[in-house]
Amino acid sequence: MKVTSSAVSLNVDDVQASSAFLRTHFGFREEMAADGFASLTRDDVGMNVVFLRRGLQTLPADQRDEHAAGLILAFVVDDLEGELARLHAEGVTVTMPLTEEEWGERAFQVRDPNGVIVQLVDWNATPATETAG
Repeated sequence: MKVTSSAVSLNVDDVQASSAFLRTHFGFREEMAADGFASLTRDDVGMNVVFLRRGLQTLPADQRDEHAAGLILAFVVDDLEGELARLHAEGVTVTMPLTEEEWGERAFQVRDPNGVIVQLVDWNATPATETAG
């Protein structure tokens, strides 16, 4: 198998609201869009984020009415504090404050108008375990 590109597809009620959120606050651009569909990307993200309107008849019946619940759309960034300050200045509500996990992950979360969780992350360079020698 050769993978030529990657995407994550999320079912939401308002495709345009989620698309606008990623474009406005995270620098994505729409590559394709139609009624009930938008595909967004950035040159540095390595995948597309696709929003599909819930109930879209082209989806299999068992997926049509599902919502993008329980999923975290995470992006690793260079300046976590800077991004947090920028999003605050843009009026975006932070739904999980900046936290640091024992394994070195630091992250905070926001939600788009459809409730999709967007998490910005960085990693401390400290190794999780060291081998005694």
